[in-house]
Amino acid sequence: MANRRHPERDNTATVDEQAVIVTHREGEAAGVKAVMVSLQRGLDQMGPTRTALALSKLNQRHGFDCPGCAWPEEHGGRKLAEFCENGAKAVAEEATKRVVTPDFFARHSVDELAVKPEYWLSQQGRLTHPVVLWPGEAHYRPIDWDDAYRLIAAELNGLASPDEACFYTSGRTSNEAAFLYQLLVRSFGTNNLPDCSNMCHESSGTALVESIGIGKGSVTVDDVAHADCILIAGQNPGTNHPRMLSILEKAKANGANIIAVNPLPEAGLMRFKDPQKVRGVVSDGVAIADEFVQIRIGGDMALFAGLGRLLLEAEDRAPGTVLDRDFIERHCAGWDEYEKQTRAVDLDTVAEATGIGDEQLRRVADMLAASQRTVICWAMGLTQQRHAVATIGEATNLLLMRGMIGKPGAGVCPVRGHSNVQGDRTMGIWEKMPEAFLAALDSRFGISSPRKHGYDTVDAIRAMRDGRAKVFIGMGGNFVSATPDTSVTEAALRSCALTVQISTKLNRSHLVHGTTALILPTLGRTDRDIRNGHKQLVSVEDSMSMVHLSRGSLHPPSDQLRSEVAIVCQLARTLLGPAHPVPWEQFAVDYDSIRDAIADVVPDCTDYNTKVRAPDGFQLPHPPRDSREFHTSTGKANFAVNPLEWVEVPEGRLILQTLRSHDQYNTTIYGLDDRYRGVKGGRRVVFVNPTDLAALGLREGQRVDLISEFTGADGHLEERRAKDFMLVPYATPPGNAAAYYPETNPLVPLDHTAVKSNTPVSKAVVIRLEPAWAE
Repeated sequence: MANRRHPERDNTATVDEQAVIVTHREGEAAGVKAVMVSLQRGLDQMGPTRTALALSKLNQRHGFDCPGCAWPEEHGGRKLAEFCENGAKAVAEEATKRVVTPDFFARHSVDELAVKPEYWLSQQGRLTHPVVLWPGEAHYRPIDWDDAYRLIAAELNGLASPDEACFYTSGRTSNEAAFLYQLLVRSFGTNNLPDCSNMCHESSGTALVESIGIGKGSVTVDDVAHADCILIAGQNPGTNHPRMLSILEKAKANGANIIAVNPLPEAGLMRFKDPQKVRGVVSDGVAIADEFVQIRIGGDMALFAGLGRLLLEAEDRAPGTVLDRDFIERHCAGWDEYEKQTRAVDLDTVAEATGIGDEQLRRVADMLAASQRTVICWAMGLTQQRHAVATIGEATNLLLMRGMIGKPGAGVCPVRGHSNVQGDRTMGIWEKMPEAFLAALDSRFGISSPRKHGYDTVDAIRAMRDGRAKVFIGMGGNFVSATPDTSVTEAALRSCALTVQISTKLNRSHLVHGTTALILPTLGRTDRDIRNGHKQLVSVEDSMSMVHLSRGSLHPPSDQLRSEVAIVCQLARTLLGPAHPVPWEQFAVDYDSIRDAIADVVPDCTDYNTKVRAPDGFQLPHPPRDSREFHTSTGKANFAVNPLEWVEVPEGRLILQTLRSHDQYNTTIYGLDDRYRGVKGGRRVVFVNPTDLAALGLREGQRVDLISEFTGADGHLEERRAKDFMLVPYATPPGNAAAYYPETNPLVPLDHTAVKSNTPVSKAVVIRLEPAWAE
């Protein structure tokens, strides 16, 4: 199979991009339009009865958790429609009536499917049967479940070392499945557990562990609603976390100032029309941002450093009114060094790095200085930078100097993407889990977990590329379309002896495969899971450490589907043998028994089965928030002190950020309509400031190739090319550009990663534009 020709789909347009239309950009998020789009997508995919049943259960106490983002629900009573437009789209995609059967694979060869666009693949529907692609064959064909397990077990047991296998996980995996998956992997003998967090919020966890001792946010929904000042950096809640907007609206009603820091003017941060309120239907909605700080890509660290200097100067003018000296002295380390460095920050350098004028910088500093309760939120605009960890440390400094950790209405708020990516990490999906967790796992089950750190996502790609890993198993997600340096990633996967994808729907990763490939269809979050005659429940953890149950209610599209729990348990039984001490058979039919094991192993999960059944679940402890305890290297909160970094724009070049369209969630393409940016009918567009177009001698609507430039490991200049994008004038900062992923993933070098976290730097890629060959 490795010798077959594979279409180079990354360097060619995969839809009729001549159909792209640039239209009016909507200036507000949600509203009646969002309701109509949600209902239409549901009716198209699920039909009226299934739509009503699914959406009425979505995010309800006795329903199922949204398979989209990880924004939490409010405590207490919930609205009838406790979901957003993209949540409804996610449910429609998963609960669709469309199916991909063995007959589909008989009609379509792998090579034929490999040139189809991602959107087309996702629209084909739910996978219904396990299928295998044998070496040298052109079509997937059905395989019995037991034969599939035996095939995987034989390949894994034939490896020279367990470290020659990589076990990837998506953030949609439940706590129960994630716990068992890491238990299987460690029982097998490796810590190679790359996951989607490595590519998004790994920088947050790394920075926060250094600063406050725990890699999670310190606020609740109620804290956000009652903050005086909310700074939102590198985030687009209107598309990526729309339910956050209703909480921001509450905060505004309570008098909060909201500061939006972003290279693009995102609709959700400008104005919000709540469709569940009369004024959201008949009025112009609510203006969200009091201050829009249009920052240059990569300038956030300089912004936070400049604000730190201005806060110090405000304290000088009115001693005792800005800094929380008591908090600093009792709970912090590194203040003297931080103060010395911050007083020396050059505001001209800040202006150069950020593109922000002195007047606006001082307005923002005044808002922070006047606030008694400040929350700082961020997402991948901060985490996917080369200096991301230092940037998040600098943002955290602004809170520490004012005592805004462990205080109601204040704290850090990294907003996660995937619905249970935070829960996966809590359950042990990490290549370098601490000794206490591994020791508890070994004691509970009588196994010997390996201690050698495993591969994260980038290192897993390197290992497959270099022949050090030969088996890839992915539980959920779309690895090929989620990862950087697409041609390198695809070649790495094709070099494997076996690739296994545990999936709900067809995606690109099924078509970029090893010598032998398996697709194992699994239940989704919406599906009813009956085991041994009893309906099983799973649990998830949201962005704010709330753990709660999820209960699928829809009839699955095929009786051949297995839950992720069942798949892991049967694979473990086949791979490890009947004498293995873990009770896999019991876990497969009784998820309460899994939760009992979680209670014995996972910190702070004692009495898990009881606590998770509370009406809103339970919140995991957070020492900085709960008691101002900081489990860091110093035993205190640490001020981060790092050299100031920003991203400079080379002559004749632009700095590209990759982003989602409004009709997309991560790698799942719901449609071809980004109405918030005024683009319809296609995705190969690049947003560029009109002054840059003029300076580069280019014009609106022109087709161009995007070429990324970077210094390779050998010190030589290297390039990547993505072909045929349409130029769209847009209000980006001068010198900056933006385009959708995964179409632009080929431009992100594998070795272009954040310091310390190893997260791919997808938000700061140096590119040049060249007219497309057709012109």
